[in-house]
Amino acid sequence: MNISHGSGLTEHTKFNNNQLLLLKMMEEIHGYAIFLLDKEGNVETWNKGAEKIKGYKAEEIIGKNFSLFYSDGDRKKGTPATTLAEADRLGTTYHESWRIRKDGTAFLGSITLTALHDENKNVVGYAKVTRDLTEKMQAETTIKKHLLEVERKNKELEQFAYIASHDLQEPLLTITNFVELIQLEYAETLDENSKTYFDFINQAANRMKYLITGLLDYSRIGIDKTMAQVNCNLLLDELKRDLDATIKATGAVIVYDNLPIITGYPLEIRQLFQNLITNAIKFREQHKKPVINIGATGDEKFWRFAVTDNGIGIEAKFAKKIFRLFKRLHTRDVYDGNGIGLAHCKKIIESHGGEIFVKSNPGAGSTFYFTIPIKVKSV
Repeated sequence: MNISHGSGLTEHTKFNNNQLLLLKMMEEIHGYAIFLLDKEGNVETWNKGAEKIKGYKAEEIIGKNFSLFYSDGDRKKGTPATTLAEADRLGTTYHESWRIRKDGTAFLGSITLTALHDENKNVVGYAKVTRDLTEKMQAETTIKKHLLEVERKNKELEQFAYIASHDLQEPLLTITNFVELIQLEYAETLDENSKTYFDFINQAANRMKYLITGLLDYSRIGIDKTMAQVNCNLLLDELKRDLDATIKATGAVIVYDNLPIITGYPLEIRQLFQNLITNAIKFREQHKKPVINIGATGDEKFWRFAVTDNGIGIEAKFAKKIFRLFKRLHTRDVYDGNGIGLAHCKKIIESHGGEIFVKSNPGAGSTFYFTIPIKVKSV
């Protein structure tokens, strides 16, 4: 194979201008080691990517055998010759294996070796393309470590959920039971201050119970990995029936139509809509009847939902903070709650691979937007 020298090309040129242009282009590529070998596996060209990946300059490596890139063990096993023979037989061979740089360090290479033929279909040499996969391997290793860490933390969370559902609630139940017992048995002897104190204890214990329950529900989001089709219209019909007492008490109007059938975790999607609707009803001007409009549009990737209300609104500076666990913008004597509902919504949406955010102005209502990926899945 006659190739020209200089920048890794030999003296005797039998290439036409297009071939030379192609060789020159390959020479300038940095991300891949691209070079030619003769029939015996000796290096004939050398591009900048090869110099970067393998550490040899063109004048140091041209004319030397490509077996230099193999470990001592591979050379003893005859791997270089076996690789050339495989390319002869198959035309092209691909391997991911360790190779050696000039400085003796090893790198994981993605290697394609292609046999080159003359007009009589005789092998006259080889084209070799190598990519350094070391960073990719290290990234994959890091991801695996991260996944193991996530799995460990999930197990800790499951343990916490068990503690929250059993150990923490048990002493709380004891407190509330004894307070109720004292209030019943000593009702006639308790003065007004004592009754007030016991009422405060009961209220605090109940708040703690709701906090524990909320944390338990939060920890369970994403544990159920069984997706199903969810008809959002039917789901909201059911929610309206379940919230009938609240809707009648507040005069709330909930408007929706032609919502899609989505793929998701049914119980979590239900909890998502319930939290957004009850929040919209709760955070309203007392003289206004809540009006909640729910709509959705879709494209190739996502369903995009919008839940709009005519409530008290939210200042722009709190638009992200409201999705944090236990974040409250109002005291309990103004609006009841524990600041868990929107944190639940955020975690539910993220467990589906979507996003949630709010656009709002104080006194002008809010619109909560969220996305659910469109997943083609048999259920």
